[in-house]
Amino acid sequence: MKKSKVTKQFLITIIIVFILQATMLAYIFTTFYKNSATEIRDLGVSNMRSQAAMVEGYLDNGGNVLWFAADSVDYMIKNGAGKEELLDYLLGETAQMQQLFDKNFTGIYGYLNGDYVDGAGWTPPDDFKPKERNWYLEGMEGKGEMVLSDPYVDAQTGEIIISYTQMLSDGESVLALDIILNEVQKITEEMTMGGMGYGFIVDDEGLVVAHYDINEVGKNYLEDPVWNRVTEAVYQDQGNEFEMYINGEASTVFSDRIAKNWYVVIVADNSLLYHNLRLQILTGVLLSLAIYAIIVVFCVISVKRIAKAEQGEQESMERLKRMSMNVIQSLASTIDAKDRYTSGHSQRVADYALEIARRMGKSEEEQQIVYAAGLLHDVGKIRVPGDVINKPGKLTDEEFDQIRIHPVSGYHILHDIHDDARIGYGSKYHHERYDGKGYPNGLEGDDIPEIARIIAVADAYDAMASDRSYRKLLPQDVVREEILKGRGSQFDPKIADIMLQIMDEDSDYGLRQKADKVRNVLVIDDDEMTVMVVKHILSKMERVNVIGTHTKQEAMDVLAEKYIDLVLLDLKMPDTDGFTLSEEIRAEHDIPVILMTGDRSIETIKKIRELGIDDYLTKPLNGAITRETVHSILHRSNPEL
Repeated sequence: MKKSKVTKQFLITIIIVFILQATMLAYIFTTFYKNSATEIRDLGVSNMRSQAAMVEGYLDNGGNVLWFAADSVDYMIKNGAGKEELLDYLLGETAQMQQLFDKNFTGIYGYLNGDYVDGAGWTPPDDFKPKERNWYLEGMEGKGEMVLSDPYVDAQTGEIIISYTQMLSDGESVLALDIILNEVQKITEEMTMGGMGYGFIVDDEGLVVAHYDINEVGKNYLEDPVWNRVTEAVYQDQGNEFEMYINGEASTVFSDRIAKNWYVVIVADNSLLYHNLRLQILTGVLLSLAIYAIIVVFCVISVKRIAKAEQGEQESMERLKRMSMNVIQSLASTIDAKDRYTSGHSQRVADYALEIARRMGKSEEEQQIVYAAGLLHDVGKIRVPGDVINKPGKLTDEEFDQIRIHPVSGYHILHDIHDDARIGYGSKYHHERYDGKGYPNGLEGDDIPEIARIIAVADAYDAMASDRSYRKLLPQDVVREEILKGRGSQFDPKIADIMLQIMDEDSDYGLRQKADKVRNVLVIDDDEMTVMVVKHILSKMERVNVIGTHTKQEAMDVLAEKYIDLVLLDLKMPDTDGFTLSEEIRAEHDIPVILMTGDRSIETIKKIRELGIDDYLTKPLNGAITRETVHSILHRSNPEL
């Protein structure tokens, strides 16, 4: 017991240490993960803002160029400059702009003093109407403020272009600058978050202005079933990052608004974004587990021998318990064998008492004590002569006194063979009545030990639900009426109520003695005389039907057609031997086998044991030994025989 407590305490300690360590590590790693993940997202936001600033700075250069040119042209117009002078200025500014800033700034042009002037040297066709062009209309709508147009796809080149436009002070002239977004595309292609994501720029109408994958440029993401969700989320997001699933992958989206309702977006794959962080966490967890495992291994080694000894002790206890229960059941069977009218009585009483105890909420240990007491409640009948127990007529006073002493005899027998006093109380007091009119001591009410009150109800029920020497078993309704009538007088009312509940659930009256079943015994022997001898010997046993066969095939046919309870098998047969045939029979049927043989050699006996054959009989057969062997095996498989 001490070893068991030590082992249990050790396991509890190991578990508690593990839980505490796991809780501590979970807190540390969770906090570390959250803080690190926040830092990674902050770094992603910073990276995205840096890229957005580059794009916005590039666009601002175009705005500054146009602002300077518009200021100069406005001054020239006020001082009477003509078309040729204005054209020379725009040509020079365009060349200088492309040289100093970017060749993607394609040229400065506009409608000035009633004429279209183009710094890139482009000559418009005769039907060209500059005042109907979008750049002019947008410039006029700006009323002197610089306007950045929505991006559009050039019909001839397929390039994405934007325009800066500004109305001059005369209220009619408009100057414009076109910018091809090649440099913006180049910046966007570098938005990779260190290879963990990709970027794109989209306007407020879904047009992809620039993209890491140039093939996506010019598409409208509001019309795309996948990217529609992402784009709408970018429009609605008030922060700089959020998470969502894109094409089934968990992703973090970083976004910022720039210029004229443009959105710089970077999409990072979470599996890549948090890969190094998760690898660090996993390494830390594995290292912690390894350290804990080493500690546990050393601790386990130190108690392994204790656990092994405890296991051996437990197995020994289990064997003793099984042995004890086997002895109890064998003793109960021996008791029941004295009364040929109540075969299986002790087993049934034990079963009923066990069910009552279970419904009363008894513990497993208490239920087992009640069960054992039920099996042994009539052990005192060993002291009662068999002719008194089996007397079919009315007992004399002297004979009845012999019956009345069996609870006392049982108590003293059990006092010496079982160390739990409750077992003995179940035997001694199971004939006491709740009203105090029972025997042997006339105890009343709760003064009667509870275990005896349980057995009293179970015993009385089975007495009525079984055949007796003086009557057949009673109908279920009669039994119920008797239990109900005895409630509070013969029986503890609470326990009687439980028995009545059990009976009410037993609609087909299955809880009763089943001693009317005939047992089929199959005899297999090629010698007709042996078969006849066995039939003659077993004819003196009640409810036993003997079927004789002479060959293996005949026996197998009978087994296939009829339920057989026991097989008596000759060792030597023309077409097989008893060992082989017994194995074939038991491979298909769960039937006990008795071998009949004239061979008394130790080798034969040894093989019988090795094959697990239930028993053997030596030829020539002795009638009494044969009947007792058959009865014992049948009774063992079904105590009600």
